[in-house]
Amino acid sequence: MTHKSIRQAAEELNLSIHTLRYYERIGLISPVTRGDNGHRHYSNEDLCWLSFLTCLRNTGMSISIMKTFMDLARQGDGTLTARAELLSDHREQVCAHIAQLQAQLEQVDTKIHCYQQQAAA
Repeated sequence: MTHKSIRQAAEELNLSIHTLRYYERIGLISPVTRGDNGHRHYSNEDLCWLSFLTCLRNTGMSISIMKTFMDLARQGDGTLTARAELLSDHREQVCAHIAQLQAQLEQVDTKIHCYQQQAAA
């Protein structure tokens, strides 16, 4: 099994070292294995979970909801329905935000078009 240092994991995930330590400290991720020297060693599974958590965070999910999700995941397959519902609710929020952004983008595009027409006249 390949392990990555905290610096390598941070670079791969485009996160800060501080964020990785914070996620571990608050229990968002399980404690990372450590080498004999005490340095963290991130497994591929750790990196997969962190990548998914980064996706959730980047799409606006709160840390507290992320913790709820991870607590459910740690409980095993008996929570699959609850996890699917949580992600489905989050998906609805993301879609609503995208629709809002799309409407705002249309307003910006309208203003650009207006200015371009005025400048050409």
